[in-house]
Amino acid sequence: MALRALRRSLHWVFKIGDRSATLDFYKNVLGMKVLRHEEFNEGCDAACNGPYDGRWSKTMIGYGSEDSHFVVELTYNYGISSYEIGNDFKGLFINSKDVYKRARELNLGENTSLGLKICAPDGYPFYIGDDDVQDDPVQGIYLACHNLTDTEKYWKDYLGMTKINAFEDSVTLGFEQGVFLKFVEQPGINRAKAYGRVAFSLPIEQLRPLESSVKEAGYQILTPFITLATPGKADVSVVIFSDPNQHEICFVGDEAFRELSEFDPNADEALELACREDKSNEWFAKKGKSKSSS
Repeated sequence: MALRALRRSLHWVFKIGDRSATLDFYKNVLGMKVLRHEEFNEGCDAACNGPYDGRWSKTMIGYGSEDSHFVVELTYNYGISSYEIGNDFKGLFINSKDVYKRARELNLGENTSLGLKICAPDGYPFYIGDDDVQDDPVQGIYLACHNLTDTEKYWKDYLGMTKINAFEDSVTLGFEQGVFLKFVEQPGINRAKAYGRVAFSLPIEQLRPLESSVKEAGYQILTPFITLATPGKADVSVVIFSDPNQHEICFVGDEAFRELSEFDPNADEALELACREDKSNEWFAKKGKSKSSS
């Protein structure tokens, strides 16, 4: 079996400023369910929550098991109310008649050539198609790039993706398992503060060789091989890459990640409790301050 066939897409990371409003959007508009929720007292060693050191949380939400679905990771930093949105992330593609119908009934979004465009509370765009699919409704990620040739070379030659199609201003690539990545050429990319991260898995024995080959080719490694601990769960090894457009890419060891990402039936309740107990707004108000916008 080819090495690229062993790689699969996992999730996209969004930074959010309002967990309650975001949860309402993902559950009641997109129709997703909470898969697991984790609270942390200090920043992640691999900057999973961005370049912040304080208390934060991670919520995985999607249409089904992380073993077989591409999901969304919502990271919430307790001291930050909003993030400056850039133009690097263009959207997430979802195909679902139910979501499309619900969005239309709620008078959300606008029709585009890519589908019905709606936005999450923090401004992140989604393109909704009026078709049902057999497996995962999440179909692809839409990203900006500086140069199509450089981008295709990096993702094909070093990360092992296959080209699905190409046009004058865009190229679409993917692994055999999971979502496609559609890159559109765009001058003046601004990642701002809300920049996200895409995650993939591969067999653990491939992680260090992948890191070495990308590094030897002269590309940036944001976080060299590191093993992250989640209390009560599996320790997962990761390497964080940066493509020619500064898109962050996380590769994790698949074996431990499958254990870490098991569905937690109490996740929704844990998230609701965390939202109720979040006194950060009150704390800032008592100090005569407001949460910072990043």
